[in-house]
Amino acid sequence: MSAETDALNEQIKQSVALLRRHLDWDAALSRLAELNHRVEDPELWADASAAQKLMRERNQIASGIEAVQRLETEVTDAMDLAALAESEGDAAMVADATQSLRAMAEEAKRREIESLLSGEADANDAFLEVNAGAGGTEAQDWAEMLLRMYTRWAEQRGYKLTLIEESEGEQAGLKSATIQVSGPNAYGWLKTEAGVHRLVRISPFDAAARRQTSFASIWVYPVVDDSIDIEINDADLKVDTFRASGAGGQHVNKTESAIRITHVPSGIIVACQTDRSQHRNRATAMGMLKARLYEAELQRREAASAATEAAKTDIGWGHQIRSYVLAPYQMVKDLRTGVEKGNPDAVLDGGLDDFMAASLAARVGATRSEASASAQ
Repeated sequence: MSAETDALNEQIKQSVALLRRHLDWDAALSRLAELNHRVEDPELWADASAAQKLMRERNQIASGIEAVQRLETEVTDAMDLAALAESEGDAAMVADATQSLRAMAEEAKRREIESLLSGEADANDAFLEVNAGAGGTEAQDWAEMLLRMYTRWAEQRGYKLTLIEESEGEQAGLKSATIQVSGPNAYGWLKTEAGVHRLVRISPFDAAARRQTSFASIWVYPVVDDSIDIEINDADLKVDTFRASGAGGQHVNKTESAIRITHVPSGIIVACQTDRSQHRNRATAMGMLKARLYEAELQRREAASAATEAAKTDIGWGHQIRSYVLAPYQMVKDLRTGVEKGNPDAVLDGGLDDFMAASLAARVGATRSEASASAQ
């Protein structure tokens, strides 16, 4: 066996051991059998909400178990193939087996990081807000670029996207936008993206082609359901209606169907213009407000809350979490973890997994190597 195949085999085994540990393997197998039995009960489906909750839990456990079993089978097959190829002197087959092991090692690494998504709301869907910083058109264009980046990232993961609110810039770009990202662990992955993002580039809006620095902020909070009790006093709310902007035909331009709700004690503001019905927009906005208040409570409970609160400060110098430099050189650098990428186009096209994984590992207080060592 080559040194590389042996190293990859060991890396995958360590990741699988960690995944088994986080799943609590025997308990997970027992729970899956129990849930499969309950799914066969016709009476379960009389309560659609309870059935959907049970199916989500069942699918999540099954996905974790199946991933571990598949990795174990595939790494054994690949190692057997590599041994056979080496004994026969088939260099092409050895290369194929090694490439398969590399792909498995990457998947194992990603799933290892996902296993750290154990926060109270990590499995939930997420609201993601983009807000342009000071700087007019430059910042608003950057805000639109960020929205596209997260949209592409979500699409690559097969997540569902819903536009909740959008405020267009005067000349280009966006002043603000809110989307709902729906899919497994959406909040868990996105939560570390909250903060100020800095762009350095040659301005496409400057006739003199000067270099400009722009800022925009991202905020992320989990979608919550009725099982989470958040008390909101109507007297604490300021509700405004306004005409929706953007696409939507004549109706959105003639009726004040959009809703903006301000929670006076906290200063939290949410808005929704996704529906033609003012009533439904209000219901969605109240759901967003509930989610924001719940997220604020989660942050207070976390040891990392101080760092998170710092990310909510002014959108400008000294508060950014990541820099995207397009000129005079090209690089994207996360200022919290030190992760760097030399291809900004790929990052802006949704290539965010390495940044998210490093931030998540740092947030839970364990690097990948430390986590792997603890599983041995």
